[in-house]
Amino acid sequence: MELKTYTSEQHHIRHHHIDPQALTVLKKLQEAGHTAYLVGGGVRDLLLNKKPKDFDISTSALPEEVKKIFRNCLLIGRRFRLAHVRFGKQIVEVSTFRSGDPTEDELIVRDNIWGTPEEDVLRRDFTINGLFYNPLDHTIIDYVGGFEDLQKHTLRCIGDPYVRFKQDPVRMIRMQKFRARFGFNVQPEALEALAACRDEIRKSSPARVLEEILRMLESGASEDFFRLMVESKLLHILFPELATFFESSMGETLFHYLKGVDNMNTRGHYKLLDRSILTATLIFPILERSILDYPSPGPHLGQIMQMAYELIERLLFEPFHHFPRRLRLESHAIIALQYRLTPLGKRRQAKERVLRQKLFPLALTFLKLRSLVYAPLFKQYEFWKKAQKDALNQNSE
Repeated sequence: MELKTYTSEQHHIRHHHIDPQALTVLKKLQEAGHTAYLVGGGVRDLLLNKKPKDFDISTSALPEEVKKIFRNCLLIGRRFRLAHVRFGKQIVEVSTFRSGDPTEDELIVRDNIWGTPEEDVLRRDFTINGLFYNPLDHTIIDYVGGFEDLQKHTLRCIGDPYVRFKQDPVRMIRMQKFRARFGFNVQPEALEALAACRDEIRKSSPARVLEEILRMLESGASEDFFRLMVESKLLHILFPELATFFESSMGETLFHYLKGVDNMNTRGHYKLLDRSILTATLIFPILERSILDYPSPGPHLGQIMQMAYELIERLLFEPFHHFPRRLRLESHAIIALQYRLTPLGKRRQAKERVLRQKLFPLALTFLKLRSLVYAPLFKQYEFWKKAQKDALNQNSE
């Protein structure tokens, strides 16, 4: 692939979107005589006129050399050696240019072979993530045609998709992620490769897979992402029973809840929904259907709590043992609290007792989500929101 360089007159990146700490790291690395660029998703988002969540840097400096330059640096990882430059709670991740055979179709288990900028790009996943940016001279450096692909809204693998998915099967999930987030057209060869390689996802790190899924629940594009995960059968491999529910008659209800999650995460909500709420979103609609099918007079609260627990275990934990214990416990509590906030019978729970529940604020947010899906619940949400406000006012007096 021919190297192309693009100037500020061609790319129009807005520098006020770039984190000043990332600029500081870049400048110090270059002043020390090293090559250093912004890379990956941060560059992609800048070109799409979006404010990046993180700023990653690639450099010719070895991890130990980065540590010598920055006192506030911590080296992490053995298989994938990285430098984390810390500014309080903020971390700027710095990686050394890597090499490796981009045609070798074995699973990548170690990645500490240093290389050149071009070699580093050729081992990345998609062309839109293979761009370098040097903020100090305002140039985009493109070895793989990623700049043009961004203009054309095309998602294309770097190299042979079959090989790239076998090297790192999580790339198949990332492909669905970028399709959902950006609405890009994907190259036909990548879709064929996904169909042929999807069973390889079983070889991936469970922690990485779960993190990609949780991030997509936070992304504002979770509805489209899960539709693509179901369509590609990847969800059937990771969460088989949950995938069956998505394909059943209640699938659209689940997608409707995910649409509500997307709306709350992107429109006026002051922060992302807690991951326990996102987990509860995948379980609650299924629990509601189970309750409707329960023999008359219906389950009492203790039985509902047991039903919720069993669904979380069956749908999330049994197929995916790395599901965090905190998420399991908190999502269960949030679901159970819904039947105190909106009891099945006429009997209303004592307000004071419900308000004292540790996870009441999260349960109230989940009730708001439910009201987006089913508008008549909004009155109940307003009732409990006012009760919370009154309680806070009393405690402050």
